[in-house]
Amino acid sequence: MIRDREPPMSLEGAEQLAIKALAFLASEPEELGRFLALAGIGPETLRTAAADPGFLAAVLEYFLENEPLLLVLAARDNIRPTLFAAARFLLDREISDGDHSA
Repeated sequence: MIRDREPPMSLEGAEQLAIKALAFLASEPEELGRFLALAGIGPETLRTAAADPGFLAAVLEYFLENEPLLLVLAARDNIRPTLFAAARFLLDREISDGDHSA
């Protein structure tokens, strides 16, 4: 059962959700292939890319643009679908903050 009130999502939680979503994609070869083609990377660079907040944001964006896929993962892992948008927002902010501090 999903709790009525959850603590605010942290950056770490956002990264964990994106990694969980990426693992779900890895279990669906056709979806993974589609995502990698859109991302412009090959399977050999997936592990390296997963350390990049921009890539993790792209994983979440892929799910946000594919609602049926998002709902399957959300139902399977008992995740509120709105958390994907919250996580995407946090990762975007992390990317933006990183750009300004460089």
